[in-house]
Amino acid sequence: MSDQIKHECGFVLIRLRKPLEYYKEKYGSWMYGLNKLYLLMEKQHNRGQDGAGVVSLKIDQHSGSRYLSRSRSNKANPIQQVFNDIHARLDKVEGAKPELVKNPEWAKEHMPFCGELYLGHLRYGTFGRHSIDYVHPVMRENNWRSRNLVLAGNFNLTNVDEIFRNLEDLGQHPKDFTDTVTILENVGHFLDEENQYLFRQYKNEGYANRDISHQIEENLDVRKVLERSSKRWDGGYVIAGMFGHGDAFVTRDPWGIRPASYYYDDEVVVIASERAVIQTAMNVGFNDVQELKPGHALIVKKNGDVKEELIRVPQERRSCSFERIYFSRGNDKVIYEERKELGRLLAPILLEKVNYNIEQTVFSYIPNTAETAFYGMVEGVRNEVNQRKVQQILELGPDAKEEQLSEILHTQPRVEKMAIKDVKMRTFIADDESRDDLVAHVYDVTYGVVKNNEDTLVVIDDSIVRGTTLKKSILRILDRLHPKKIIIVSSAPQIRYPDCYGIDMAKLGDFCAFQAAIALLKERGMQSVIDDVYKKCKEQQFLPKEEIVNYVREIYKPFTVEEVSAKIAEMLTPHNIDAEVEVVYQTIENLHKACPNDNGDWYFTGRYPTAGGNKVVNTSFINFVEGRNARAY
Repeated sequence: MSDQIKHECGFVLIRLRKPLEYYKEKYGSWMYGLNKLYLLMEKQHNRGQDGAGVVSLKIDQHSGSRYLSRSRSNKANPIQQVFNDIHARLDKVEGAKPELVKNPEWAKEHMPFCGELYLGHLRYGTFGRHSIDYVHPVMRENNWRSRNLVLAGNFNLTNVDEIFRNLEDLGQHPKDFTDTVTILENVGHFLDEENQYLFRQYKNEGYANRDISHQIEENLDVRKVLERSSKRWDGGYVIAGMFGHGDAFVTRDPWGIRPASYYYDDEVVVIASERAVIQTAMNVGFNDVQELKPGHALIVKKNGDVKEELIRVPQERRSCSFERIYFSRGNDKVIYEERKELGRLLAPILLEKVNYNIEQTVFSYIPNTAETAFYGMVEGVRNEVNQRKVQQILELGPDAKEEQLSEILHTQPRVEKMAIKDVKMRTFIADDESRDDLVAHVYDVTYGVVKNNEDTLVVIDDSIVRGTTLKKSILRILDRLHPKKIIIVSSAPQIRYPDCYGIDMAKLGDFCAFQAAIALLKERGMQSVIDDVYKKCKEQQFLPKEEIVNYVREIYKPFTVEEVSAKIAEMLTPHNIDAEVEVVYQTIENLHKACPNDNGDWYFTGRYPTAGGNKVVNTSFINFVEGRNARAY
C-alpha cells in the first residue's frame, strides 16, 4: 500500500500444558514458552508498532509470591524493548546463580516471567493515545486470584458510550473513556459477579473461606462470564484474557470480523491473530491450525483442558476483506492465493485498456505489499495473451510459415520492477514545499526500460485510500521515465466508507473516492444531494443505532464507478507531469470471487455488519460537512 494505513493489533496467547521441568528436559530450557512468545510476536510485528506488552502467569504459586509479571513498552522497537526488559529483570534476580536459573523449580519460585501462561500483544492505538497506560495487556488486580483479570485484544467497539453508561448505571466510576478500559471493567464486573455467586453457593454448602477460593478456581464458568460481558458489544473484536488463578480464553465477534487461529497438542496451546505465524513458530501444517469460529471462545482451564465454546449466536460471516488484501502476512497459503487471484482477475480489464498492445506496455507494481497481486496480474495477462496466440495461429491455417509462428510465439508481456521503495526517510523540515520534495523521493525508479513517449506503464497497488503518496511521490517519479500513459491499478475496489472495527480509516474526508464524488456533485450543480444527506444524517443522529440507515451511500449513487475513477485520476495527477494518468479499480464482484469466504466489504459498499457501523458512517459525514477533524466513534 503506497498510503500508510495503520490498523488492527496482534496478540499471542500461550499455555504450557506440561510442568516446566518437561520443557527443560525436552527443549533444554524452561524458557520454551517465553521464546515461542517472542518468535510469535516478531512474526506479527506488522500488526502494530505503537507498543508491545507481555504478561506471564504462574499457576498455583503459593501465597506471598508474585504470580503475575508484566512488561510493556511504547518506545521505538517495542518488542525488542519488552524482551530486553524481561531478560534484564531475570538477570537481576537476587541469588540467581547459573545452575539455579536453569532449574525450573527454583526459577518458578524466584524469577519473574517463569510461568505456564503467557499473553503478548502488539498495539496500534486507534484511539490516538500512545501513553504506556494504553498499551496492552491491561490488568484489573485483586487479592483473590480468581478475580484478577488480564486482557489484550484486537478490537474496536462502535458503542463504547453505551457500555460506559451501563457501567455507570451499575454504580461503577470508570477511570477513562476508552474501549480498552470499558471492556476491562465490563468483563471485570461479570467476573466479580460470578465469583460472588460461587462464593455464596459454597458458603451455603459449609465450605471454609480458604477452601471456597480453591472451589471457585476449579469451577469458575468462563463461558458464562464472557456471554454476559459481551451481550452489548457492537464491533469487531478478538479479545484474549486470563484470570489470576490460571483460566484463559480468546473470544471472537459473532461476524468473524477480526481474525484468530489456534493450535494445540499435549504440550502447548497457541492462539494468535494469524494462522501462518503459528505454522512457522510451531513448525506445524496448514490443517493443524484451526480458525476460531465467529461467536465462539477458545477456553483453556487451569488444569489445561481446552474447549471451543459458543458465546454469542454467530451472524452472517463478514470477516474483513482488507485482511486478505493487505494487512495479514502474505505467506498464509489461502491469503497468498487470494491476492494472486485479485491480480489475475484484473488482467482482462487491463488488456482492454491498452488495446492488447503488449509490445508497448510495461507491467509493474508498487512495492512491497502489491507484489503478490502483481504475480497474479502477470499470470492472467500471459494467459490472455496465450489465448490470443492460439487464435492467431489457427487463423494462419495449415500453410503458416515458421517466421509467422515465431513472431506470434515470441510476443510476451513486458514485466519489470519499475518502482523501488528507498530507505525510509524522516524529515524534520518545517516548510511544506521542502518536505514534499523529500517525500517525493521515498520511491526510486528503474531507468532505461520505458520507451520515451511510446510505452504505457501499468503499475498495480494493493489499494488506493488517500492517494497522497501517488500524487506527491509515485506519479511524479514514474513520469521521469517519460511514458506516454500511466495506468495505476488497485487490486481493491474504491474505498468509499470509514472503518470502525479497528483500522485507522475513520474519516470520510481522507478518502480520494469520497473527495471525487463530492467534487463531481459540486461540478454538476448537485449540491442539494450533499445537503439532503447531511439533513438525513442529522435527523437520525440521536436514534438508537439499530434504527440508523447509511444515507452516505446516496453521495455515490448519481455516478458510475468509472466516473468516480476518472475524477480520482484527475485529482491525483500532479499539474507538472507529461504522461496521461488513468486509475483502474478492482470490481466488487471480482473481490468476492477472489475472497469468497471473507466478504466483509463495508469499506467499498457501505454494508456494515453491525448496527453501529451505520451510526459511525453518518457521524463521519456530519463531521465532514461541519468541518470537524474528529473520530466518528
